[in-house]
Amino acid sequence: MKDEKKAPKLRFKGFTDDWEQCKLGDVYGHLYSGNTPSRKNSANFGGDTPWIRTADLNNGLIKSTTEFLTYEGIKQLKILPENTIVLAMYGGFNQIGRTGILGFPATINQALVALTPHKNINQFFAQSYLNRHIIDWRRVAASSRKDPNITKEDVEKSEFSFGSLEEQNRISKLISRLDHTITLHEEKKQQLKRLKSALLQKMFANKSGYPAVRFERFNDIWDQEKLSSLVRLRRGLTYSPDNVQDSGIRVLRSSNILDGQFVTTDDDIFVKSSVVNIPTIKSGDILITAANGSIKLVGKHAIISRISENTAVPGGFMLVGSSRIPDFVNSLFGTSWYQRFIRKYVTGGNGSIGNLKKNDLDKQYVMVPTTSEQEQIGEFLKKIDKLITNNQIKHDKLLELKESLLQNMFI
Repeated sequence: MKDEKKAPKLRFKGFTDDWEQCKLGDVYGHLYSGNTPSRKNSANFGGDTPWIRTADLNNGLIKSTTEFLTYEGIKQLKILPENTIVLAMYGGFNQIGRTGILGFPATINQALVALTPHKNINQFFAQSYLNRHIIDWRRVAASSRKDPNITKEDVEKSEFSFGSLEEQNRISKLISRLDHTITLHEEKKQQLKRLKSALLQKMFANKSGYPAVRFERFNDIWDQEKLSSLVRLRRGLTYSPDNVQDSGIRVLRSSNILDGQFVTTDDDIFVKSSVVNIPTIKSGDILITAANGSIKLVGKHAIISRISENTAVPGGFMLVGSSRIPDFVNSLFGTSWYQRFIRKYVTGGNGSIGNLKKNDLDKQYVMVPTTSEQEQIGEFLKKIDKLITNNQIKHDKLLELKESLLQNMFI
C-alpha cells in the first residue's frame, strides 16, 4: 500500500505512481498580483479589457465580468491568458481562498493572485486542489494577522501535490462532469421556484374575485373572508434557560423553517415536559416566524411534517396555525397579499425585534374559493413543493459526493 501522504486514497485504475509534492511557487514561479487604476480618472474605465475582482470569483470558470479597463487603465497591469487561476487573498474573510479560472484574457486587481497556465498542470485539477484547501487559507488568514488576509508569499509557499498529467486530466474530467450535474440541479430548482411564484400570482383571485388561472369546472367568484375563518393561530411557549435540557419536548424556532420547508436541526432546543402548558403541534400545522431580531425573517412559514405527536411545541417567537386545508393556507401566505401585509403590519427596525401580531393577522380579509377548489389548489402546489424538495435532496447528495471525491482523490 502506498504511503498515504504520497498518493490519494481513491484513484483511477492503472495509476499507481507516487504524486509529486512541492510548493505552488516551485511549479508556478513568482506569482502575479494586480492593481486598481485610479477611479478619479474616468479615462481608466469603460474600455475593452476585462478586469477581475474578488466578486467575480465563483470557484469555477469565470465567464463574464462587469468591469472593463481602457488602454490607459491597463498601462501598469499585466494581461493574463485564458485558463489562468486567480485566488482571493483578501476582500472579506469569507472571500479568502475563493478561486476562478479565466475564461478569457483579463487583468486583475490587487486582492487577487494569479497562477498562469503550466504545461505539466491541468488548471482545473489545480483549482479543485485549491478549493479543497480553502479552509486552510482562512486558518492562515485568521491566525496570524490583525486584518485577516493571506499574502502572495503564503500562496507561493503553500504545499501542492499532483500526479501525472494524464491522471490530473481524468480527475478534472470527473469533477467537471459532477459540477455540470450540480449546476443543472441548481438551475432546475430555480426554474421550479419561478414556476411556483408565477402560479401563486395566477391561481389566487385578485380584487375582481376571479383568478387568472383555474382548474376546469371551477367558475364561481371567490368570497372575502377573515383569515381567522381559515386557520386558527396561537402563540408559542415561553420558557426560561433553566427549562432547557438535552432531551424532552422539542421547541420549534425560526431555524426550523429553511427555504420554505420544515426541518429539524442538530441545534434544536428541548425543554422539560413539565413546563409545557400549551398544545403540542401536529404534522400539517403551519409554523410561522412571528418575531425575530432580523425583520427580514419575520413572516416566513412552512407546513410541519414528519414529526410525532406530543413531541414538539412552537417557541415563544413563533405562531402555529391549524387548518382543515393547510396546503391552501400555506400557499396563501406565499402570495402578494401576505407580502403586503408583512410590509404594513410588522413592526421593528433600528435594532428592535421585528414582530408580527396574531390579532393583526387574524383580522385580515382574504379572497377564498369553495372548499373543493381550495383542496385542489393546495394539493397541486404541494406537488410543486415536493418536486423542489426532491431536487434539493439530489443536489445535496451530489455536493456530498463531490466533497468525498475531493477528500479522497487529492492529497
